[in-house]
Amino acid sequence: MEAIDADDLILVNKSYVLQDFSEKEADVVYRLKTRDKNVIFYVLLKLQSTVDYLIPFRLLLYMVEIWREIYNNTPQHERESKNFRLPPIVPAVFYNGAGSWTAALSFKEMLDSYQEFSGHLLDFHYLLFDVNRYSDEELIKAANVIASIFLLDRRMRPEELVGRLQRLAGVLRRLTPDEFRHFTT
Repeated sequence: MEAIDADDLILVNKSYVLQDFSEKEADVVYRLKTRDKNVIFYVLLKLQSTVDYLIPFRLLLYMVEIWREIYNNTPQHERESKNFRLPPIVPAVFYNGAGSWTAALSFKEMLDSYQEFSGHLLDFHYLLFDVNRYSDEELIKAANVIASIFLLDRRMRPEELVGRLQRLAGVLRRLTPDEFRHFTT
């Protein structure tokens, strides 16, 4: 993660949220080119305020949709080649609920009797960013757009908002116009 430069992230201007979940969340997909490889980050930007036990299944559906689009947009002779590879997708979830996140962090944990079939089942783990797990000081010290959003997204009384914005003033002044636009969005 330390080697990732924000300038190398390219926003993919397409949503992969399926109709079944269109009222539950928004998504943002970033493509990252690193060392001649494409890595796709799939991020659910609709912060989960409650634990959603279907998250691993939903992430799988989104990942398959992304791969299907890549497959369908790759010329047939390339995708039928021995060297054709789908890009890796790193799924992530942002959670801002008051309680602990108790949903499975891997897909296989959603499968009945998964222990009996180890090594033969589809599995992946997603990154979980629990907004309330970070201290105010850690978020301010990080001094970036995401940390600032985390700090402001935490549960607070209305009068606390002014204090948090004052503490972030220095960070907000250093944001580029594009970063500030992301922050306000």
